[in-house]
Amino acid sequence: MRVHIGSDHAGVDLRRALAESLKIGDHEVISETGPASADEPVDYPDIAVQVCDRVLADPGSVGILTCGTGQGVAMTANKIHGIRAGVVLDGVSARMIREHNDANVLCLGARIAGVELAKFLVNIFLSAEFAGGRHARRVAKIDAAGG
Repeated sequence: MRVHIGSDHAGVDLRRALAESLKIGDHEVISETGPASADEPVDYPDIAVQVCDRVLADPGSVGILTCGTGQGVAMTANKIHGIRAGVVLDGVSARMIREHNDANVLCLGARIAGVELAKFLVNIFLSAEFAGGRHARRVAKIDAAGG
C-alpha cells in the first residue's frame, strides 16, 4: 500500500514511529509531511490538506494523519471532497472504516494512542479492503453530501 503520512507538532513522534514501521513492512511511504520536531509548531489544518491533496492525486494510496487527538486533522480532512477520514482507537473501528466507509485517511491522536496501539491500528486499517455492495451506495451518499 502506498501511504502519505503527516502530523502537526503534537504528532511528530508518532508520525516518525509509524513511518519507520511502515518502511520495514510491506508498505511504501510516499511522502512524510510535518515539522522536524515537536518544538516547531505548525497548524494541523495545513498538514491535513497537504496529505489529503497527495492522497487524491495518487489513486489507490491512503493517508495517515496524527495530531494531539486526531480530531482536528479528521475534521479538516473530511472537508475535502473525495476524502473519507476517521479517528479510531480500536481494531474494529480501524477495519470498519475501510470495509464499510471506504476510508482513505486514518487519523490518530498522539496524546491518546500509544505507539504500539497506533501501529496495531494502522496495520488493521491497511490490511482491510472496501466491501462494496450495499456499502457503495452509502459511500456515494457520503461523497455527495455537502455539495
